Amino acid sequence: MDQRTVFLTILGMAAVTYLPRLLPTWLLSSRDLPRWLVLWLRNVPVAVLAAMLFPALATRSGQIHIGPRNLFLLAAFPTLLVAWKTRSLFGSVIVGVVVVALARHVVV
Repeated sequence: MDQRTVFLTILGMAAVTYLPRLLPTWLLSSRDLPRWLVLWLRNVPVAVLAAMLFPALATRSGQIHIGPRNLFLLAAFPTLLVAWKTRSLFGSVIVGVVVVALARHVVV
């Protein structure tokens, strides 16, 4: 590939990455959104994270693996509880790591 093609590819990738983020910000920055929409939009990051995380927790080697030997799924419950109650990323990470470490010694 020549330099022009590489530059145009990077420019195109930047456009399709940033325009969908910037356009709504520019268009909606001067408007007040309805309260119901703001409340709904607050749930979008949590829903996206759950959609990405659950398949990783519930599968092993492409097979559904929900049971007492799935350490990561077991650790997810107390970790989610700590995250929900404390809203602390650091606390949630620590609880998840500790629960997995303890479960490896007890279950395996």
